[in-house]
Amino acid sequence: MAFERSALSSIALATLLTACAHHDLGRFPLAAPVERDPDLDDVQLECKARSSKRPACAPEPYESSFSWDAADNTIFRPVSKALQVDDYGEAPNVNALDEVPNSSWFQNRIGAGPLSPDDVFRGYCSEGPELESNPTDGSWTIDAGKDNGANPGFRVRANDAKFMFKTDDTQPERATAATAIASRLYYAAGWWAPCDSVVYFKRSALRLKPGLMIKANVGPARALDEARLDQMLSKTARRGELYRATASRFIPGVPLGPFKYEGVRADDPSDVIPHENRRDLRGARLMAAWLDHFDTREQNTMSTWMPAATGGAQDRGQVRHWYIDFGDSFGSEWSVDAFSKRHGYSYTLDFGDIVSDFATLGAVERPWDRAQRKPGFEIFGYFRAADFDAEAWKGEYPNPAFGRMTEHDAAWVARIIARFTPEHVAAAVKTGNFTNADHGRYLTQLLLERQRILLKRYFSKLSPLSDVSIGSASICVRDLARYARVLPENSFHYRASVKSTGAPARWLVVRPMAEGQVCFDLRSASPDSTLADSAIERYRIVTIDNGTGAGPLLLHLYDLGDQRGLRLTGIERPSP
Repeated sequence: MAFERSALSSIALATLLTACAHHDLGRFPLAAPVERDPDLDDVQLECKARSSKRPACAPEPYESSFSWDAADNTIFRPVSKALQVDDYGEAPNVNALDEVPNSSWFQNRIGAGPLSPDDVFRGYCSEGPELESNPTDGSWTIDAGKDNGANPGFRVRANDAKFMFKTDDTQPERATAATAIASRLYYAAGWWAPCDSVVYFKRSALRLKPGLMIKANVGPARALDEARLDQMLSKTARRGELYRATASRFIPGVPLGPFKYEGVRADDPSDVIPHENRRDLRGARLMAAWLDHFDTREQNTMSTWMPAATGGAQDRGQVRHWYIDFGDSFGSEWSVDAFSKRHGYSYTLDFGDIVSDFATLGAVERPWDRAQRKPGFEIFGYFRAADFDAEAWKGEYPNPAFGRMTEHDAAWVARIIARFTPEHVAAAVKTGNFTNADHGRYLTQLLLERQRILLKRYFSKLSPLSDVSIGSASICVRDLARYARVLPENSFHYRASVKSTGAPARWLVVRPMAEGQVCFDLRSASPDSTLADSAIERYRIVTIDNGTGAGPLLLHLYDLGDQRGLRLTGIERPSP
């Protein structure tokens, strides 16, 4: 690995870093970074008399209109926003270390510490009961239909738990596998996602509750009877006499309906940050882009009221927010082939593309013009790594939070995605339970290729250095770009300097280590013990650059002396 630069480059860099460090001395106070959002604290609600079976103390449910959400975000909302001055800035739910604290929306998992491939494989399924593998005749009772979504389904009661069964349609095994795989990746990354598992079962295991009705996205409700059930099962994949489906265990708590991608819940005292300004919702756009989870409408989310775990007080609890229903991922196809080819590249009704095609008379070649299914892997439709552009990726229609994603929001998610090793991705794909093992290997390779494309883009502007650890005489960070092998090894050239009050920046000796680790010696300068801990004379800024063109990482520290050492209080990732 080459670590040397010209003397002129070093002098220029030193001058720049000294100026930046001097400007930011004292920027962060001596305080522990926020690691837990107060929305995880239970709140007390006013109980209301209800004639329904809903708990009297839970927030009111919200019912999302399938058609209105699409129309509003495609037409009406963009028009109204065009007439406003919308200077939204950076997300407020970010701590001093440039990370998102644990909250009712997001829990730091793979980004907080080691997560094994087995942990990824289990996902949220480790939190409750699973279906038996060989059910007896009539032991699974169907007591409700699946009201909307791209794939047909029904609700099953078994093992004192409820499961939503979703079957395949025209792409055998893709939708059922996608539901299980994507839920594992979302959950491991940090979002709340349910336990979705591929199951095989005999038709005789199902028993219908009489008088059931099912309502699709549009049209009147229809009876869910034996004939309708047979029709659903006739399209799904099979292994001999066994039918295939995804069993999604019902998430805990009282269902409140989907969450919105903008505004706040008026009946949740903890919901104070407009959803379109949350980094965990803005940045979810990049996770969706990686998996081509294009159906990211609000109907594929769910909020639940979680009553207090202790004391039995029904009026106390918290609202938790979930992503659900990932069956559209990895190349979902619609009945109109032209739409299928555009997934991930264009909105269903994309006025920008319409105007562009009109102005150029359709002369511009689009990614969907080159889209082809790979022979032998047609179940994945047009899902591919070629032409993947994470920055330009689009869902089915505009999303208020996704539209506000900033470079810092995206870089935060990129640092999370970078932690998924090939072993992690393979473990998630294994839950898809493909009959043809080549399908699993092909999907794993595609996800790794798309991961590298995504990381190369979002590690090019803001520093990919993370995972700061401070020892008694040294500091180490992890270069996630080198860890994920985004660039060749000889692309990395490390420099580090430290700046303190009244002194010029001083270069530090950098030691690149295995697994992307980068360490340098830095110990306490033994400041005057009479100084207050928060005195500016104790303030230090360490600037680290990995030489790839991305901006530097700035560590803000207080020198508390030999016994207490250096205290990290802030992290910055300025643009280059």
